[in-house]
Amino acid sequence: MKYIVTATVVVIASAGAACAQDLAAGETSFKKCIICHEIGPGAKTKVGPERNGLDGRKAGSVPGYSYSSANKNSGLTWNEQTFKEYIKDPRAKIPHTIMTFTGITNETERNNLWAYLKQFKADGSK
Repeated sequence: MKYIVTATVVVIASAGAACAQDLAAGETSFKKCIICHEIGPGAKTKVGPERNGLDGRKAGSVPGYSYSSANKNSGLTWNEQTFKEYIKDPRAKIPHTIMTFTGITNETERNNLWAYLKQFKADGSK
């Protein structure tokens, strides 16, 4: 029994370290987005809407941002799957979107970016 508990503790500790590493990589990936988007406490709309509270938010719904009709009428609600599909190729997921970003084709980078974004609540806190 001692060996099982020890192995479990090692696996749990390793998973925690991997998660922290993913968030750091996601934060680095977000630097590609920061020219147009802000996130965190005090985030404001820039060229694109702020990204706080993205998980579960209806696409095209940040007050004060002028979305394309394609985005407003997409019917999407942001979650992990939707975001990863979108950020891979935004114009393929929402044709006629005004977002000009070409996308992130690397799956690991998309996973890390989502891990970083989803930690922010609507008020910008973690």
